[in-house]
Amino acid sequence: MNLPNKITLSRIILTIFVIVILIFPFEATGFSMPKLFVNETIVIDIKYLMAGVLFIIASITDFLDGYLARKKGIVTDFGKMLDAIADKVLVNCILVILAATGFIHPIIPVIIIFRDTVVDSIKMIAGNQGHVVAAIKTGKWKTACMMIGIALTLFYNLPFELWNIKVSDILLIIACVLSVVSGVQYYYMNRDAIMESGK
Repeated sequence: MNLPNKITLSRIILTIFVIVILIFPFEATGFSMPKLFVNETIVIDIKYLMAGVLFIIASITDFLDGYLARKKGIVTDFGKMLDAIADKVLVNCILVILAATGFIHPIIPVIIIFRDTVVDSIKMIAGNQGHVVAAIKTGKWKTACMMIGIALTLFYNLPFELWNIKVSDILLIIACVLSVVSGVQYYYMNRDAIMESGK
């Protein structure tokens, strides 16, 4: 368990804390989370701000673990697997919760999870045939838009909400479009390996 893998594992632990904060029934236990009032029109539940801070920290570890692994030359298959799991758990679980609580449209997690499932399957098929599937730019842009969009959503789209500019929604929509585009790209880049696996 090298340092990058420990950082990746910390992302999974942080994700668990975020999930607990977002879905724990505080009201049922008699404890009510404080609320903030912004501009007398926006009511903010503190638990989403807490989750937002932890989400940002977890997102930073997503960059840090890969950077350290490459810099120190300690990239491992276990680290790649753990990183992929941590990424999917962090993003997909929170998207599902945000959809269930009405913060975002349910189609967003549906598109993202469907695409991730297809792409992961393509990577598995290609990997079994000895092909290395490298990350592509549209996939990286998708991840960046998704991370920022989720963070803004957890922070109630502030400060943009004050001017009624739905930046968080726009970023999540862009992320969905890039998800589809990158998914199609992954397919075309690996279609020979996919066809070969069906023979």
